Amino acid sequence: MERLASFGNDPFDKPPCRGCSSYLTEPYVKCAECGPPPFLLCLQCFTRGFEYKKHQSDHTYEIMTSDFPVLDPNWTAQEEMALLEAVMDCGFGNWQDVANQMCTKSKEECEKHYMKHFINNPLFASTLLNLKQAEEAQHNETAIPFHPADDPPRPTFDSLLSRDMAGYMPARADFVEEFDNYAEWDLRDIDFVEDDSDILHALKIAVVDIYHSRLKERQRRKKIIRDHGLINLRKFQILERRYPKEVQDLYETMRRFARILGPVEHDKFIESHALEFELRREIKRLQEYRAAGITNFCSARTYDHLKKTRDEERLKRTMLSEVLQYIQDSSACQQWLSRQADIDSGPTPPAPIPSNSGRRSAPPLNLTGLPGTEKLNEKEKELCQMVRLVPGAYLEYKAALVNECNKQGGLRLAQARALIKIDVNKTRKIYDFLIREGYITKA
Repeated sequence: MERLASFGNDPFDKPPCRGCSSYLTEPYVKCAECGPPPFLLCLQCFTRGFEYKKHQSDHTYEIMTSDFPVLDPNWTAQEEMALLEAVMDCGFGNWQDVANQMCTKSKEECEKHYMKHFINNPLFASTLLNLKQAEEAQHNETAIPFHPADDPPRPTFDSLLSRDMAGYMPARADFVEEFDNYAEWDLRDIDFVEDDSDILHALKIAVVDIYHSRLKERQRRKKIIRDHGLINLRKFQILERRYPKEVQDLYETMRRFARILGPVEHDKFIESHALEFELRREIKRLQEYRAAGITNFCSARTYDHLKKTRDEERLKRTMLSEVLQYIQDSSACQQWLSRQADIDSGPTPPAPIPSNSGRRSAPPLNLTGLPGTEKLNEKEKELCQMVRLVPGAYLEYKAALVNECNKQGGLRLAQARALIKIDVNKTRKIYDFLIREGYITKA
């Protein structure tokens, strides 16, 4: 019985013979009763009747060889695998390089055989179609990013995250304020009595039908929010960050149409555009390789490495020219060095210079009655008043910066700005305050 033994032609890719420990060359023998791992013997050990532990010389066996035709009588299975490996190494269309790597077939034979049996073969086309359908079926099972069984976050009342979740209460699986929150008011004075006339009774029934339609709309909106994972907004945003910037913009634009498509169809739509973007970027990269005269991926890797090196050298020359531009003027050079130091370390900004424009600054924020004020000390209250930041938002920003500082062992101003998306001046004041009070440390 013949079997396809290995993809490679190198005998060192195969395990050694169990009898003499020599590297196997085709054909060789595999015991059909022992294993796993497979019990392999060379022909010399097999003819001697080699036996080892449970293996006996009278066991059934298989002859392992790839010296037989599969798709074409003139091509062996070993040559078929060598052709596929050569196309993978040299790239599709580089038939001369493929023929040189195979050494047994000409350029024309390689191209004709590959196009006939691997490109225009309906058997392989149907197989690829089945694989694609199976992949789509698997994708359908995992397309919805949020399921009812997931545990949404449980933020404190009136916090920033609570406002992002539109007042959703996980313990009750409901919202503080419903859509069309005052729909029940139309029913509060309706009472069905026996003395009602037919017209009045029909009018009351119509009001109840209208109320039912408003309830259906409320449930429809809840279902959309749950199916698309909009309750856990942070988790939804993390899933969006998997895509490039262009696809993220499309995701944001098409979110309003998600209720029309449904969760699975909407995710399919976004995934298809993400795939299109990747294909366009890959095609552009391949066109760049072709324009540079590159015909295989080995040369492409060298080209990418050299291009990266050239870009780094060009950046260094640009910085050097900028330094030489200011080197003659001592004050301009000092300003340039100070600006570079600000970029690298993010120091505390200098005291603001009073302007003569006559513009009045905003008055301090009144914290009376705001949630979370009791959790602040006097210095933090003063900061929130001057920065005009509600205590709940400040506590969330403070916790985020402290956690990130503990993870990284220090925090830079640029990292703080990337972590909390508010006004840069407010971020700097919060950062400097936390540094000064010892809550966080500089990196």
